[in-house]
Amino acid sequence: MTSLYQTLGQRSAADWQQRLSTFQYQISNFIDGQPCPALSGETFEVVNPATGKVHASAPRSGDADIDVAVKSARRAFKSGSWSRLAPRDRMAVLYRFAALIDENAEAFALLDVLDMGKPITDMLEVDVPYSALSFQFFAETIDKLEGSVTSTTPEALHYILRQPLGVVGLIVPWNYPLLMAAWKLAPALSMGNSVVLKPAEQSPSSAVLLAQLFMQAGGPPGVFNVVQGYGAEAGAALALHMNVDKIGFTGSVEVGKKMFIYAGQSNMKRVTTECGGKSPQIILADVADLDRAVSYAVNGIYANQGEVCNAGSRLLVQDSIYDAFIERFSEVAQGRYLPGDPFDPATRMGSMVSFQQQKRVLGYIDKANAEGGRLVFGGGVPRGLEHGAYVSPTLYADVSPQMTLAREEVFGPVAAAIRVTGLGHALEIANDSIYGLAASVWTQNIDKALTFARDVEAGIVWVNCFDHGDMTQPWGGFKQSGNGRDRCLEALTQYSQTKSVWVHLGG
Repeated sequence: MTSLYQTLGQRSAADWQQRLSTFQYQISNFIDGQPCPALSGETFEVVNPATGKVHASAPRSGDADIDVAVKSARRAFKSGSWSRLAPRDRMAVLYRFAALIDENAEAFALLDVLDMGKPITDMLEVDVPYSALSFQFFAETIDKLEGSVTSTTPEALHYILRQPLGVVGLIVPWNYPLLMAAWKLAPALSMGNSVVLKPAEQSPSSAVLLAQLFMQAGGPPGVFNVVQGYGAEAGAALALHMNVDKIGFTGSVEVGKKMFIYAGQSNMKRVTTECGGKSPQIILADVADLDRAVSYAVNGIYANQGEVCNAGSRLLVQDSIYDAFIERFSEVAQGRYLPGDPFDPATRMGSMVSFQQQKRVLGYIDKANAEGGRLVFGGGVPRGLEHGAYVSPTLYADVSPQMTLAREEVFGPVAAAIRVTGLGHALEIANDSIYGLAASVWTQNIDKALTFARDVEAGIVWVNCFDHGDMTQPWGGFKQSGNGRDRCLEALTQYSQTKSVWVHLGG
């Protein structure tokens, strides 16, 4: 961690509030290298969910704004100012871009905390540094990509090129506003595409700063555009646009399915999606260290307020250790994740992103009560935090696999503990889901571990850990968790296309 992050990490809650009192920012669209309002002049309010107060307004964009942004992106792509820039020169811009993200860590942290109520410490330890790392990683790949020459008839030369797609539309969620944008922007830009980014309406702020820094790093105008607005308006317009070559989407299954419909209704653009999950954490009786497994399980569901696509919300625990696990889990979780002021560095759990999301999560708690789940702790709004969109970390035990809580994605800090008799039973329950993003198993038995890794229906598998990984790890799932892969070399193939060139020799 750099000295800047260390310095910011030493600030107190009072220090952050003092800085916030002088912090100035404006949320806008960013098209052709310039900030701009919506063409209609309309705006919508952006609410700080930790306080319930409006902290800014953002452009309410529509079809016309999307069209202007796409045209700008297409002009930039055809000009070759980025798409045909020498690889080392494109690398240099992205390296500077990554450095500027680090240098502006304070501003990014303030913006995303204001928008979604997540802890400031999370922003400084995870979101900002790993966003910068995404651009560093993909910048390093730019001059490493190679085409190929095939072995064919001596009367011909056949070679295969990998080229950018053109204009890419990116629609990103609110749970990691900066990081999810970086995961998709970095491979798209590194391949030479031009981009139109549509942030979630709940978290529009940091995208504007990101686009401005790209320009400051030397990025050409029109290559990175931002259009604010509601998903059903600006998002749908982007996905339906006839001059967009690809949509990269992270969000709900319901909206993810619409992306494919929109592609079919328009120009058959490419679509990749990452649509969440209901990730199982399986703890078998032969776990080497139950306390370590508990610690990971707690973090696996309550980190980022449970607003995580791969949240380990299903705790599948072998019956002989079930009671001991529940007891220890309760102790650790209630001591570690105490909801509080997100600008207090000691806070590890902030608010839900909105009062609508709070209502949704509380609705799942009501269903769990009605369907016979045993509430172990939590189950409501934390005392003293009624002014914000808070939900207490919650655990239900004795959950059956048929209960709503065991089947649907809550996207909040609610865990469901389920008894299992062994690995076979756990796999049966784990795979009985429309989702297949991630899964983990805790066991000392190598045969069980490898059987689990082979048979579990998930794109990401952890053994004796949870949520480990780096930029080499493909991030994406099976089934209705989506069809795309982020933060890995495979991501480059999703923002590029191959061209076959056959040259006949000999006249």
